[in-house]
Amino acid sequence: MAADIAIHVAGLGVRFRRIRRGRRSLKDLFGGSRRRTRPDEFWALREVSFDVRQGEAIGVVGRNGQGKSTLLKLVAGVLLADEGTVDVRGGVAPLIEITGGFVGDLTVRENVRLTAGLHGMSRAEVARRFDDIIEFAEIADFIDMPYKHLSNGMKVRLAFSVVSQLDEPILLVDEVLAVGDKAFRDKCYRRIDELLAAGRTLFFVSHNEKDLRRFCTRGLYLDKGQLKMDAPIAEVLAAYNGE
Repeated sequence: MAADIAIHVAGLGVRFRRIRRGRRSLKDLFGGSRRRTRPDEFWALREVSFDVRQGEAIGVVGRNGQGKSTLLKLVAGVLLADEGTVDVRGGVAPLIEITGGFVGDLTVRENVRLTAGLHGMSRAEVARRFDDIIEFAEIADFIDMPYKHLSNGMKVRLAFSVVSQLDEPILLVDEVLAVGDKAFRDKCYRRIDELLAAGRTLFFVSHNEKDLRRFCTRGLYLDKGQLKMDAPIAEVLAAYNGE
């Protein structure tokens, strides 16, 4: 892998299994008869290959169910591939699922310490950055409240605030900012601008074309689990929209 490559993906494929049940008649239902289920395997991703250079901002587009979130999870290391390889140079700061790593019955304060620690932040770093995390998330009045009582918007703010404080070179973002209100989204966008200006690498899944054009210079277009196009973001969006 070349020295300037942050993410190298080669021949990537991941296979899932869904269960299909045979059609049942009224006789089956009332007679207690059971029909066998049939496993049905399908490829969520297949033969996907690309490189991401350090400091690039990549936007991933495609309709729902085409493998975008699956790809992010593979890059994040929370999902294993069935074929091919994913090589990541340096750590990742994943903002993929807003509830990931948070425990409902723990307080906000306890969750910040736990989640930041799980992401590799030392106790000293957590203590040093705790006030900044809470201030950015705008939840200072709720730090001793159980996490499960926060609104979805507050959970998004807290998750983004923790992840954006990590020093990892690669930031993974999967559509979750759409949950926050406009004022906080603008705040998050400014933070992403700062991270990009500092040389971070961004891997960004979104259906918001305005956001994709703002942050990304290059796009990956996934269709039926395969990489249909890898080109400048404007060209990818034009192809995706059928222009």
